[in-house]
Amino acid sequence: MWREHGDPLLAPTGCGPLDGLRVAVKDLFAVGGYRIGAGNPRWLAEAPVEPVDAQAVRALRAAGAAIAGIAQTDELAFSLSGANVHYGTPPNPAAPDRVPGGSTSGPASAVAAGQADVGLGTDTAGSIRVPASVCGLYGLRPTHGTVGAGGVLGLAPSFDAVGWLTADPGLLRAVGNVLLPPPAGAPRPAARLFVAGPLPAAAVGTLTDALGADVRTGGVHELGDIPGLVAAFRVVQAAEAWRLHGAWITAHPRALGADVEERFRFGAGVDAGAERVARRQIAAGRARLLDRLGADTWLVLPAAGGPGHLRGSGARDRDAWRQATLGCTVVASAYGLPSCVLPTPRTQGGPVGLALVGPPGADRGLLDAVVAAAAAAS
Repeated sequence: MWREHGDPLLAPTGCGPLDGLRVAVKDLFAVGGYRIGAGNPRWLAEAPVEPVDAQAVRALRAAGAAIAGIAQTDELAFSLSGANVHYGTPPNPAAPDRVPGGSTSGPASAVAAGQADVGLGTDTAGSIRVPASVCGLYGLRPTHGTVGAGGVLGLAPSFDAVGWLTADPGLLRAVGNVLLPPPAGAPRPAARLFVAGPLPAAAVGTLTDALGADVRTGGVHELGDIPGLVAAFRVVQAAEAWRLHGAWITAHPRALGADVEERFRFGAGVDAGAERVARRQIAAGRARLLDRLGADTWLVLPAAGGPGHLRGSGARDRDAWRQATLGCTVVASAYGLPSCVLPTPRTQGGPVGLALVGPPGADRGLLDAVVAAAAAAS
């Protein structure tokens, strides 16, 4: 799970609410004195030594946290499984026969194993929420753009978000108090919950009781054309990813695993017209959903398309799991919405989390709701 590890690797630079805590940093963030490896040995070999910490790393250290180490990631963060053809698959302590989820696989593995208290990572298509879900952790993908991404290697800037995972809901909120912008007022709770998709009734009941919100249940299809949204998201994500990294990939043939390179190469074939159409589709879907939900309704969704797939799954099973998972994560990813994952009672095969999705700026309200739900369940 680790690329670099210390006791600690880097000490805190200040004192504060995170005193004594250990952070596993995804290998996309600048850590002063080390290289960004991006899950690829060729990239690591050519990368410069970073002179200073990334913005989020700097904030956590200033608040009292130590950096336990730099943790592995899927290659250039373009996967959801957590498998890496070069470095292997980090363990999933919650389900040892299954993947830990990616691309924040290393930090999730470290937190689930008790080797770190906080996993700092990124979420483009679900890379905080999916590892949190299948490793039995809490995780937050903030509203797009609310947490500074300075010093972070990107994948698709329209969708990239800095997020974090923990094993404790109170700690998830404490990290939010450090990384999120200062609140403009008291967090606005949900008045209504729209529960979409198959979810454990007991977990939903505990959540709704804790929040005191009205509940409506429906199908995921009521959120719009989800398969169409996944397709549009894929077009824009891949086009942006190719613009960022296509030159390097072209100069380093076969440096990436075949499945990851295939995703990048799809972006090479996206023309400007197709990208514009996809962006318009996403913008129109976002406007419709936010208009329908208003400021007081939150979505409750499965955080992934099931437990992590088996570590030895073939390509067909891996792809089926990936597509099912994108159907769960794409609303928050494509529309830039905050989403918070909380564990639910274990299913056969491994954990599957529950994801709360709120309107833009609902980050602190979501964190409060997860803390309240965990207290009600205990």
